[in-house]
Amino acid sequence: MVGRATKLIEEVGFLELAGRGCERPAARLFSNPAGDYGSMVNERVGSGEWEEADELGETWASRNAFSYGRGAEKGQARADVLETLLASTERVVQMIDSVEYGLTDIQEYYANTGALKTAAEGARRRAGVGQGGGGGGGGGDGGRVGVSVVETFSRGAPEPRELEATLRMEYRSRLLNPKWAEAMAAQGSGGAYEISQRFTAMVGWGATAGFTDEWTYEGAYERYIGDEEMAATLTRSNPEAVRNMVRRLLEAHGRGMWEGASDEALARLRELYQEAEDVIELGVRG
Repeated sequence: MVGRATKLIEEVGFLELAGRGCERPAARLFSNPAGDYGSMVNERVGSGEWEEADELGETWASRNAFSYGRGAEKGQARADVLETLLASTERVVQMIDSVEYGLTDIQEYYANTGALKTAAEGARRRAGVGQGGGGGGGGGDGGRVGVSVVETFSRGAPEPRELEATLRMEYRSRLLNPKWAEAMAAQGSGGAYEISQRFTAMVGWGATAGFTDEWTYEGAYERYIGDEEMAATLTRSNPEAVRNMVRRLLEAHGRGMWEGASDEALARLRELYQEAEDVIELGVRG
């Protein structure tokens, strides 16, 4: 049944594109421009240069609109074909083949899987898919695209999980796990950097997939900032990393991802940001 539905969607997309006179309407393999790499979404999240999630989806689509295939099809721009395929997308499947790194550990997952979800949802809205309970398989859900995560490193048949459930599990077992936090802090500058990168990825998932469970931000604050001994240890090891952690929590609050932040927590964040700045710029340590 799934195979039939997929084939029907592809045939409808092919006929629509062919009817518009598009070249290579059957193109299905898309990536970055030839000789280039990356969606640039993580760069935008890292610099904070974005306002709406749709901007990140558009960045992903513009960077992945290049078709590859037989003959001379070696990175030809096919934005119209990709847009039609995105509009027909109801679910994204992400495979994880490493037990060492998960969705919350590196920037590339939200910059691609999360941004692909956002790009598809934008294309579906533009095409009117899922609006008002109409056709197109959206069911009146506003064109929302689901994400299934499949871990292929475990024995037996892997069970797919929803993106949100996977993120919650990873935050509990890693970033917010006191044993993990202590082990990272004990590694000095490198460990502080790894923690910091996960704060950036936390904002990245909020930006691209709308994952804004406030307990993750609250827990990250309590574990690494509210705990003065931990904060001092990390600042001594890597003040740049601490500055980034503080910046991401303040950004999450400003963007509405962590609306429940207390005035006390926000004041503590601003204080620690200045302390980290002093260490970086002046070499002054408290």
